[in-house]
Amino acid sequence: MTSPIAHLIFHTPRIPGNTGAAIRLAALTGATLHLVEPLGFDMSEAKLRRAGLDYHDLAHVVVHPDLDAALDAVGSGTRVYAFTGHAERSFEDVRYAVGDALLFGAEPTGLPPEVLADPRLTDRVRIPMLPGLRSLNLANAAAVAVYEVWRQHGYPGAAAPGSSPTE
Repeated sequence: MTSPIAHLIFHTPRIPGNTGAAIRLAALTGATLHLVEPLGFDMSEAKLRRAGLDYHDLAHVVVHPDLDAALDAVGSGTRVYAFTGHAERSFEDVRYAVGDALLFGAEPTGLPPEVLADPRLTDRVRIPMLPGLRSLNLANAAAVAVYEVWRQHGYPGAAAPGSSPTE
C-alpha cells in the first residue's frame, strides 16, 4: 500500500455525521482516518453511514483504543500537527510532508490540555477564523487541512479534470 497523503486523527469524536463526512473525505483524497476511542457513537450508526454515503468501503479507517495506539500506528518518525484554536501558527505556514498526521479534537471541546502538551506533537496550528467565534466544524476543518496537504504536493493521484462528476 502506498503512503496516505495524510493521516487524519480524530481524538474521541462525538458526532457521527462529522466522522461519516471524514470517511468520505479520506476516500476522496487518499488520507487514512484514525479514530481514537472512546467514540461518541457506534460505527454502525445510521447517521455515520448516511454522511459517509457509499464511501465506507473505499476509505481506510482505523479505530484505536487510545492516542498512544494511534500515534504508534502512524509511525514514530511521522510529524504530528495538532489543530487547535489556541495556537499562534497558522496551518498554511507549514510545509507538509506526505504522510504527516493531522490531529483534531472532539467537536464540543477540542483537544484536551494533556494531548496538547504531548511531546510527540511536532507543532500546534490553527485555522484562521473571524474573532469571537468558537470553532470550525470538525469535518470541515479536516477537509481544509487535508486539501492543503494534497494541494502542496500537486494533488497526486487525483482524477483528470472532467473525469468525475460532482454531486
